[in-house]
Amino acid sequence: MEQTWRWFGPHDRVSISDVAQAGATGIVTALHHVPTGSVWTPEEIGKRQAEIATLSDGTPSGLRWSVVESLPVGEDIKKQKGDWRTHLANYKVSLRNLAEAGLEVICYNFMPVLDWTRTDLAWRLPNGATCMRFDLTDFVVFDLHILKRPGAEHDYEDALKSAVERRFARMSDAEKEQLAGNIVYGLPGAAEKFSIEDLRAHLAEYASMGEETLRRHLIDFLSEVAPVAEELGLRLCCHPDDPPFPLLGLPRIMSTEAHYKAVMDAVDIRSNGITLCSGSLGARADNDLPGMMERLGARVHFLHLRNVKRETANVRGSFYEAEHLGGDTDMVALVEAALKEEARRKRTGRADWSIPFRPDHGQDILDDLGRRAQPGYPAIGRLKGLAELRGIIAALEPRIAAG
Repeated sequence: MEQTWRWFGPHDRVSISDVAQAGATGIVTALHHVPTGSVWTPEEIGKRQAEIATLSDGTPSGLRWSVVESLPVGEDIKKQKGDWRTHLANYKVSLRNLAEAGLEVICYNFMPVLDWTRTDLAWRLPNGATCMRFDLTDFVVFDLHILKRPGAEHDYEDALKSAVERRFARMSDAEKEQLAGNIVYGLPGAAEKFSIEDLRAHLAEYASMGEETLRRHLIDFLSEVAPVAEELGLRLCCHPDDPPFPLLGLPRIMSTEAHYKAVMDAVDIRSNGITLCSGSLGARADNDLPGMMERLGARVHFLHLRNVKRETANVRGSFYEAEHLGGDTDMVALVEAALKEEARRKRTGRADWSIPFRPDHGQDILDDLGRRAQPGYPAIGRLKGLAELRGIIAALEPRIAAG
């Protein structure tokens, strides 16, 4: 398994030199400054590769750009409105430019409006560390009282709405503002930032769109780009919804194994693949992560290994980002399933037998607390997670190789 590390570019407070010392061999990054829908040019791609290849003192880093995360799919494509055909054509050009530069794995998502949603970006744990958290009550406070989404009151049961009224009554104006900012934070480092007004406008355009329509739009998108990727030797891998349940009345189509299977079957070529994110999918108790890796593994092109602690058994509920070995997902079983998939690929002669993974997210610990890196992406917290995952791999790999 290739050990990779997400990096948000030159402004990331975790530097390429830090990553090299952490021991990863590959970088997961994107051209975050390029507006969604625009072409990624060879010049910009080459510039990012050069930045990855160089330490802060100018010497070679030994690192390479291994995975693109993300080549974003614009809202126009998801809604099939506006300039969506131009954006689709530009996406294909960007794929060709990435292939010519030697990239092979392209992660993307098809979540409407926001790439992920949390209510707290630095929730304090009893030991003094901080992590990201999704609190369902706080989220509904935002939906009902700050965003004031039309019809939102019909999406929640009475007991939850009563708890929301009590929570909202105790919140200060500063707390309300902070909550709104956390929820619309979007993707760290992205060129676009959403305001409440932007969010309302996008939600209005999705108001009449259901799951089936959004899934059809994803399949239409993949029917166009996956054959191009196959021709170029690229592997596309769709990231799951985060969280993996409906929010803000928006459809969710990549939250379960059944969702993934439907899309893999609809566009049944190897280049159409999966980013198996154990943190996103693990926020639902009914998702069997090791089983998904076993059953869908042939199409898993990229792994995000992180853990969450669910605070309820309900499909839609609160959770926080736990230590990599400390949440509700059996990380040992998941890594074992991934290593077995790699062994199967080796036996059948697949050139892409090595599955890149990254220690996704992490708790802010020690010096992370003063570094103020991108939320969820500390240096030491991720290093701890990477070390724990390496330990699992080192223990299991020889036994799996021996049969």
